[in-house]
Amino acid sequence: MGDRWLIVGLGNPGSQYERTRHNAGFWFVDAMDRRWPCGLKKDKKFHGLAGRARLDGVEAVVLKPETYMNDSGRAVRAVMDYFQIPHQRVLVAYDDLDLAPGTARLKLGGGHGGHNGLRSLFSHLGGPDFWRVRIGIGHPGLREAVTPWVLSRAGADDEAAIVAAIDRAVEVVPELLNGRPERAMQALHTAARGDLAQGD
Repeated sequence: MGDRWLIVGLGNPGSQYERTRHNAGFWFVDAMDRRWPCGLKKDKKFHGLAGRARLDGVEAVVLKPETYMNDSGRAVRAVMDYFQIPHQRVLVAYDDLDLAPGTARLKLGGGHGGHNGLRSLFSHLGGPDFWRVRIGIGHPGLREAVTPWVLSRAGADDEAAIVAAIDRAVEVVPELLNGRPERAMQALHTAARGDLAQGD
């Protein structure tokens, strides 16, 4: 009971958003569900799709908020309150403009970088002190192009790279949940560098 985690993927509900870059967090939860079936189903009290999984002996509540990105924090707060899960056992996966496709990074805390889902989390959770999986989607180069960029589908090569990075990130989650964040980060960040080196 005492070591239960909450794992959240950020995205927008609806088929029109399903394959957009902004839904990389949802893809992360979907990849988790394929590996450790979570029994995701609509749960009104949690404002989204929720389920549970056991990862190497640790129980996790898994959530895909259906509040739309800008109100993600409301769903996350509802689950945290219901299960009495503290900030330090919350892991949030989301798309990150500052990382290239094919890159994923694990970190604790930090800023929101203009990400509306994170802004909502900061507001509802009262601060930034939760774990994140940053999933690189690349940047269009111009600030005014960001919204159409995140709300559109990546090209085939970029999408394949994003999916591969998500799979690598999912692999290290049990290490984090079992209190070995340094090992999780080393495995994920070293794997990413190795892949880049092979691509040169």
